[in-house]
Amino acid sequence: MAKTPAAMVQAGDREVRISSPDRVIYEATDRTPEVTKLMVAEYFVAVGDGLMRALRDRPTALERWPDGYREGFRLSTGYGDDGEGFYQKRVPKGAPDYLEPVGITFPSGRTAEEVCSTEIAVPVWCAQMGTLTFHPWPVRRTDDPASLDHPDELRIDLDPQPGTGFADAVRVAGVARELLEDLGLRGFPKTSGNRGVHVYVRIEPRWTFEDVRHAAIAFGRELARRDEQVTTAWWKEERGERIFVDYNQNNRDRTIASAYSLRPKAGAPVSTPMTWPELAAVTDPGEFNLFTVPERLDDGDPWATIDDESFSLQPLLDLWQEQVEAGEGELNFPPDYPKMPGEPPRVQPSKKVAEHWDADGNRIDK
Repeated sequence: MAKTPAAMVQAGDREVRISSPDRVIYEATDRTPEVTKLMVAEYFVAVGDGLMRALRDRPTALERWPDGYREGFRLSTGYGDDGEGFYQKRVPKGAPDYLEPVGITFPSGRTAEEVCSTEIAVPVWCAQMGTLTFHPWPVRRTDDPASLDHPDELRIDLDPQPGTGFADAVRVAGVARELLEDLGLRGFPKTSGNRGVHVYVRIEPRWTFEDVRHAAIAFGRELARRDEQVTTAWWKEERGERIFVDYNQNNRDRTIASAYSLRPKAGAPVSTPMTWPELAAVTDPGEFNLFTVPERLDDGDPWATIDDESFSLQPLLDLWQEQVEAGEGELNFPPDYPKMPGEPPRVQPSKKVAEHWDADGNRIDK
């Protein structure tokens, strides 16, 4: 069989070459046709304004599925677990000269050059490399190198736990909106493209990652006081059938699927920006996919004004301080982070033996 010639996709002022354009990336479902590699590239162009609003000048990890997604395919964790998909945290080899890398520092202190999109041709080239999902950092590159250490977004990740679902996340998001407004903050919601809901708040880039993470913890705890179906418990055995506020998504090198990213799920679903009334009416997030989302932009992007105003994080940091003074201190970091000051023991509560740990959460070797 003759090999299909490469296709050229117009991306802004550039043409981007897409090899194997008819490669099937998503199989057909009951409500969506099959999706080819060329269609993924063309989708990124179609949602270009919104996608670039999410990616522009941000260090971005790529979630690559070179052979496409099929039911049962897995995302590699990078810890010896081989999957069909994987994260690319460094600029891939063969990148075009218009792709401007940006240097970032991981929690371990290691450094890397990561993709930084400055024009729509960059994510389209990433589609050529099998990228479906973009994972931008909550920072923007500027002329000041310190800008990469000061987030300009607070990200609230509402993650349904077993026994809960998308409808529960939507309901909790409504409570989160009320709390944000009480704090003088404006949130912008989107579907995760799966079962969850994300809410973004643009903040002044004056605080550290640690500050933003503490703000997220404070927000999650206050949200849990207002709604008994919310939890900030790090250990899954303690979460129950509740919506987990994943505060650790605000850590350095922790990212969330960007607005307008495709997700590796049947039907090519999209992490879709919404207005608050729209979100409240959604029952099936799968309705927002590669085929339907571009049409929404004919009426404008619900997040078109997200960059118009940046808010102070101080109200949430004041709330954090009140919680600390009331005896509610630090929460667990991800397991690949170095042990942090004041962090609770990194052991499941059901396996913890009290005499093996000191008051600061450090293990006592016997």
